[in-house]
Amino acid sequence: MPLCIVQLTFLLLTTSLVELRPSCYNKHHCSGDRSQYDTLALLLLLCSEPSLCHKKKQMNQKTSNCLQIKPINYHSDLSLELFNKVASLPWAMLLRSASREHVDSRFDILVAAPLVKIITSGQTTLVVHPEGQFESDQDPFQLLEQQQDQWLPKLDYQGKLPFIGGALGYFSYDLGRRVEQLPQIAQQDLATPDMAVGIYSWAVVLDHQNKTAFVVGENVDEHYGWLISQAPRLDQDFVLTSEWQSNMTKQEYVKRFSRVKDYLHSGDCYQINLAQRFNAEYTGCEWQAYQTLERFNQGPFSAFIRIDKSAILSVSPERFIQLSDRKIETKPIKGTRPRYACIQADSAQANELAIAEKDQAENLMIVDLLRNDIGKVAKPGTVHVPKLFDIESFPAVHHLVSTIRAELRDDYSTADLLRACFPGGSITGAPKIRAMEIIEELEPHRRNAYCGSIGYISRHGRMDTSITIRTLVAESNKIYVWAGGGLVADSKSCSEYQETLDKLCRILPILNTVLSSKD
Repeated sequence: MPLCIVQLTFLLLTTSLVELRPSCYNKHHCSGDRSQYDTLALLLLLCSEPSLCHKKKQMNQKTSNCLQIKPINYHSDLSLELFNKVASLPWAMLLRSASREHVDSRFDILVAAPLVKIITSGQTTLVVHPEGQFESDQDPFQLLEQQQDQWLPKLDYQGKLPFIGGALGYFSYDLGRRVEQLPQIAQQDLATPDMAVGIYSWAVVLDHQNKTAFVVGENVDEHYGWLISQAPRLDQDFVLTSEWQSNMTKQEYVKRFSRVKDYLHSGDCYQINLAQRFNAEYTGCEWQAYQTLERFNQGPFSAFIRIDKSAILSVSPERFIQLSDRKIETKPIKGTRPRYACIQADSAQANELAIAEKDQAENLMIVDLLRNDIGKVAKPGTVHVPKLFDIESFPAVHHLVSTIRAELRDDYSTADLLRACFPGGSITGAPKIRAMEIIEELEPHRRNAYCGSIGYISRHGRMDTSITIRTLVAESNKIYVWAGGGLVADSKSCSEYQETLDKLCRILPILNTVLSSKD
């Protein structure tokens, strides 16, 4: 028998299965019932692709190039059940596809215990790695790419899982100050960093479409054994201890709205996003609050992120940038109507939004902005808009959504694409830089994680990120949440102010309900 068959037979008998091709994902494999024919085919497949699973290290590579994928029993809430074990641990993160109906809601990704931590605050990035730590003033997007290449090198994987290890975390709106030169006017009162990204050598990935679950990465048996051995911490119930307060009264909002209109009429911009921030004091478990918000919002891009001194709770409905097989997709939201319990009234709201000229104009402005941003790194002639002004409905609101696609140029990386589009145009206005300058002038506080992004960059080149709207930051027993909207020349202050409240109608009162249920 050839040596490679002997070696691979031993591998199958003694370790977790290593899957490297889409053909490995079949019903026999996932159930553990594999025929002799399947086994022989798999052995021949692995023998023909030895370079995808080997232990040889390059000079600048600190880990092996071996990918393991271990099937585990699937159920729809498995990621919540497993994350409950580690939710109190810093750098435990969960990306959740909480909607069972939305077209983009398919995968959950759970990570913990990162190999490397990358934390940016202002002009300085702290990198903590297995051999020590250092500080750098290098561009954080470039630094992230370098650290990932060093500690978790690229891997040629052609399977269907979106994440096989790599970078995962959040990028705050204020990280945009490292991309563009902005004034420093708004108060910086939150300590949560501008960027917190871990490089993770393993993950649990759920596929809700195929109803499968896997532990993927390196040393998966060891890591999964560690995960299931963790005991959930018995935290105090989440309770708000004060009422929600905004950082501007309605009168102050109207005053700032008037300043926006002045800028629009003078030609500085043709759309500006203006947001208000709410905060309340709390005690107890932020993970419990997240689970409550998830049940009521069902955001397809939901996430819970725990770092050293704060937590981020996101129930976002909006994709920022996805990259798969070098194909780019972004889906900006611009245009909102509230939902109603009455079916007829609710349908009328959606129909009104679908034909609203003002909302279509706002949406088209952002489509044009993102086409320009993506065009910086896309192959010439590939940027196109296959869907314009679609209606997507969520538990709280109807949204107007467009889709832009392109192909990434061969000489640009995933991190280059993220940087070229950051922060997302749907939450700034247009032109982007001037809109950001006006936001800095008119909003009392910096946005922090709000209107930034949460997502991953897998070591096989795939990326998916959200826009962090419907997102809360919890630190020092205070919890913060924002809502805003794009203002144009014919916007009305009363309706725009009400829209900010509509967007929070399944956040502010829901956490108040948690409070009252504990009384």
